[in-house]
Amino acid sequence: MQTLIYPSIALIFSVFAHFFPEIFTPFKGHIVTFLMIIMLGMGMTLNFADIISVTNKKSAIALGVAIQFIFMPLIALGISLVFGLNQSLTIGMVLVGTSAGGTASNVLTYLAKGDLALSVSMTLVSTVISCILMPFLTWLYLGKSVEVATQSMLFDLIKITVLPLVVGIFLNTFFSKFLHFFKRAMPLISMSAIIFIVAVIVALNTQNLSTVGIGVIIAVIVHNTLGMLCGYASARIFGFDTKTARTLAIEVGVQNSGLSAALAMKYFGAISALPAALFSIIQNVIGALFASTCKKTEI
Repeated sequence: MQTLIYPSIALIFSVFAHFFPEIFTPFKGHIVTFLMIIMLGMGMTLNFADIISVTNKKSAIALGVAIQFIFMPLIALGISLVFGLNQSLTIGMVLVGTSAGGTASNVLTYLAKGDLALSVSMTLVSTVISCILMPFLTWLYLGKSVEVATQSMLFDLIKITVLPLVVGIFLNTFFSKFLHFFKRAMPLISMSAIIFIVAVIVALNTQNLSTVGIGVIIAVIVHNTLGMLCGYASARIFGFDTKTARTLAIEVGVQNSGLSAALAMKYFGAISALPAALFSIIQNVIGALFASTCKKTEI
């Protein structure tokens, strides 16, 4: 199954990083750099015309973004309480829940025969909105138990996501002909960067993985699955077609876990980045299975 190649490689690298952490841990300080490369690559798939076209799908985008930032954080917090996760892991779960749609969502939407233009628009809108909502929601749900540097987090989000995204859009809009080779290579570079980020996080959590148990893995699976179900069900309830429902399912369920991991590492520690690292693998496995199912059925 071709759709499982990417998550399979991510899993292989993660296992390798677990047994040979010394190879990956020196790259701890470069996670943000890799993430900025991912956002630059996403920007290079867009132009200013794509931004303008967002207004044509505003009702679907509004629904998807609302579900993403209302339900995903609440689900993350609820699951953490049900599974009895410690404070560090709960922080990681909430950070994943409050993040924007991930770049992999666009690829998965294409494979699922969803609405690619809507997917790209939702990822773009949620990425920009997350700069404000991510630190605010993190403070709202965790502020009483941990110190949340909301202002610093806001500036980091702008630096890590918005600036490289805008640069990528600018380059693609005005220098597209000169960047043909790089544009073709950027999806592979972006996926490789995500895989490497996951491997670094796993390497830094080699000791923690043996103590947190299977519970955190199941919690991440439940979170991702419920997110996709909420996205799909909400779209159908509000009368959108199957193509739109598939897109919202993927956009809501597939989070920018690389960003969550980077923020967790900087503000809360390596173990808080663990749910995001697991989410990176699991969301792509479940997303790939969902895309494969969509190609074979009418859901």
